[in-house]
Amino acid sequence: MPPTRRTATVEFVRGSVRGTRRRALATLPSLFTLANMMCGFGAILVSIRGEHALAAALIGLSVLFDIIDGAVARLVGAVTPFGLQFDSLADLVSFGLAPALLTFTLFSEGRDAWDPLAWLVCFLWVACAAIRLARFNVSIDPTADKRFFIGLPSPGAAGVVLASVFAFGDHLEGRDRLWVLLVLAVPAVLMVSNVRYRSFRSLVSPRSGRPYGPVAVAAVLVVAFALAPVVTGIVLAYGYLLAPVLVPLLSPLARLVPDRVKEALS
Repeated sequence: MPPTRRTATVEFVRGSVRGTRRRALATLPSLFTLANMMCGFGAILVSIRGEHALAAALIGLSVLFDIIDGAVARLVGAVTPFGLQFDSLADLVSFGLAPALLTFTLFSEGRDAWDPLAWLVCFLWVACAAIRLARFNVSIDPTADKRFFIGLPSPGAAGVVLASVFAFGDHLEGRDRLWVLLVLAVPAVLMVSNVRYRSFRSLVSPRSGRPYGPVAVAAVLVVAFALAPVVTGIVLAYGYLLAPVLVPLLSPLARLVPDRVKEALS
């Protein structure tokens, strides 16, 4: 039958609804990216006021939002060049500027002879984070192994800083503060290195329709953080930092891991 005015109107409305829905889904990951940036900016502001624990918590929320926005983008099929660039800009604020300023304000409560060294190390962190993000954007290879990153990811590097603040922030006095600069310098250099780090992208974007593995991992992490948040944070942050060294040493134990667990983590 030839289309009538009514059927044409109905199809137009349906097409508009579908288009609006697609645009809404495409915008959803960017909202989480914006939340990531907002938390990073908040961490900068409260660091200036000396609220180091709150700043570290906000950076932790930025890490969470950064994980979610990538998972949501892949879930709704909204991985776009704009989203990639926007995510990198947000990461530079949350995992570049925020950890550097947090560490500097924690290290330098007053002007002294060590401040110039702190300036250099904090700038090293910001520069390495920017280089890491820029290199990631221009070197995306569709044929590359998606299970690994080249260089320490900036959220993982930021995790080392925030875990250290929660664990040792109250014990940084006098020249003992100098060690905190190593907490910044070592992850900074690893961000621009060629060391491979596991991405664990499959945990937040499982390929199978049975996400039992990711749910179990999330449940274990929630319980661990509830019972011993500081210890759990240190184990996760420093364990991931040292993973390229620890994994080869512990690989013989992989035979004890059930095949289903290996499949979930692959």
